[in-house]
This record gives sequence, C-alpha cells and structure tokens, in this order.
Amino acid sequence: MKTSNPVLARLGQAAERERSAGYAPPGQYGYGQPGIPQQYPGQPGYPVAPAAGTMTIDDVVVKTVALLGILGVSAAAAWVLVPDSLVYTAWIGAAIVGVVLGLIISFSRIANPALVVAYAVVEGAFVGLVSKAYETAYEGIVLQAVVATFGVFFVMAMLYKAKVIRATPKFVKGMIAVMAGLFAVMLINFVLAVVFDVNTGLRDGSPLAIGFSLVCIVVASLSFVLSFKEVEDGVRMGLPQRYSWTAAFGIVVSLVWLYLELLRLISYFQGDD
Repeated sequence: MKTSNPVLARLGQAAERERSAGYAPPGQYGYGQPGIPQQYPGQPGYPVAPAAGTMTIDDVVVKTVALLGILGVSAAAAWVLVPDSLVYTAWIGAAIVGVVLGLIISFSRIANPALVVAYAVVEGAFVGLVSKAYETAYEGIVLQAVVATFGVFFVMAMLYKAKVIRATPKFVKGMIAVMAGLFAVMLINFVLAVVFDVNTGLRDGSPLAIGFSLVCIVVASLSFVLSFKEVEDGVRMGLPQRYSWTAAFGIVVSLVWLYLELLRLISYFQGDD
C-alpha cells in the first residue's frame, strides 16, 4: 500500500514487521484449519497473539476524537493565556516544535501514544494562536472555518463509504505528486517571504492567492480518502491496537491543514489579510 500521507503509509509496513515477528491476525491460525499445520505453544514458529488486541475502526474514531479534544483544550488555553505581545513568538515556536514532533511521529518505526498526545498539545497551541490572530482581525471567522472543516470531512467520509471516490493506484500516485509539489511550493514561498521579504502573491489575497488556497483545500479534502483507505487496510490486516494512535494522528494532521487553509481563504473575502 502506498499513500501521500507518510503517517498512515507506515501501517502497511507495521503489518509486515508484526508478521515477520511471528504475529498473525485473529482467524489466521488455530486447530483444524485446512492447509495449516497444527502447532502447539512453545514450538518454533508458533504465532503469538497481540496482548492488547487488534486495531478497529472504533479505536481510530475514539483516538481521533480524543486528540481533537486535547488539541481544542490546548488551543483555548493558548488563546487565553498567551499575552498579545508574545503571540507571534509563541506562534513560531509552537509551529517549529509541531513540525519536529510531526516528522518524528511520521517516520518513526513504532507507534508512540505519548508523542502523538504531545503533538496534539503543541499543535493545539499553534492553532489557537493563529485562530486568535484571525478572529481579532475578522470577527466570527474561526467558527466559520471550524464548521466548514468538519463539513468537508463528513462529506468526504460519506463519499468514501458510498464508494463515489476510491483510492485507486492512479489516484494515489496523482495525490502523491500533487501533495509533494504543494509542499515544495509552500516551503519555497515561506522562505522567500520570511528570509528575503519577497511577495510571490500566493498568500496576499490576490486572485492568484485565492486560486492557490482553493487548490490546497481540494487536495487536503481528497487526502481524507487516502487516510480512510489506509485505516481500512490496517484494520483488515489486523494491526495491533496501538497503531490506532498513528492512524488518528494522520487524520488530525489533515484536519488541521484543511482548517488553516479554509481560515485563510475565508479571510480573503472579509478584507485585506
């Protein structure tokens, strides 16, 4: 399995590691199954069942809700507790720490719930400070962006369940290319703006900026299809329950990205950024 989401792509690799270590999902071993030699505990190659059970869709849903709750509490705390004079400094600091934690979690070879929770706290602070800045400039914009974000998420979930949109190999390859390109463009634009004070027009509210935000929103929305497919495959392969934290983390990352892009797009239609 391949995906543009490096977090959920690790689910398939995790399954292979578990199997190579002797783990077999429930129902794939036992007494009297055709074609499977009968084995007993203590014999070489006897499969070891996971101590904490296997991942389910419900596990991923519960973990996702929990992470969103932690993120929301952290965002509210940052909004209230960080003085206006320190908002920008705290904003940059939280963004850097969030990126570092995100990369560690994304490319780690193990599922670490503590790191995932820490990411939710730090990212919550970042989202809270960004939201505070936008709300100060455009009253009511945060609620609009939140409603739009979850609206898009549930629409994509329904489309995926109804098989209107499917994660075919061509779809996945196309998304990988587009997301890699968007990431490169956004990184270059950030460096040019912050380091060299160059305005490329991608984030200034111009027609080009509106078009770019729309592209980002469409791609962020479609990334949920890849996430749903990877979670579905992880459950089908019988991954250990702890990987539900990894799956939930990937979904939360996409939700945050979509929210920030919607926040920016809405601001373009309410006045100068």
